[in-house]
Amino acid sequence: MARADFYLIQKERFREEPLLLVCELARKAHDANLWTLVLARDDEQAQQLDELLWEFDADAYIPHQVAGDDEDALTPVLIATPESDTPMRALVINLRDDPVAGSFERVLEVVPADDSARGPLRERWKQYQARGLELKKYDM
Repeated sequence: MARADFYLIQKERFREEPLLLVCELARKAHDANLWTLVLARDDEQAQQLDELLWEFDADAYIPHQVAGDDEDALTPVLIATPESDTPMRALVINLRDDPVAGSFERVLEVVPADDSARGPLRERWKQYQARGLELKKYDM
């Protein structure tokens, strides 16, 4: 059964830079040998995440790139912009406003600390629930 995990940002370092949580999730996925697709909101966010993944952990290299060339299929962590036509992967980290369509085993939703962002994510929770996904919530 497919599942959706919602990560609610609580800790100060994630409040200051929510993309650090995305890096953390990508590293855990890579450590578990799960090939990951990160759906970035726009080009700017994709570039920010690309840079953060390089600097994130001095002891751990997370092979990643922004989607768009022949190496995409060989890259464990792929960052996709809305314009890129990137195939789905078993694990998807969603930073966009819409729920993820298509076929996946697990989707990770990063929930910002501010209340204004939480309303749309409650709606998304209901949409995933209606699709029969198993739902979990984590405070980060």
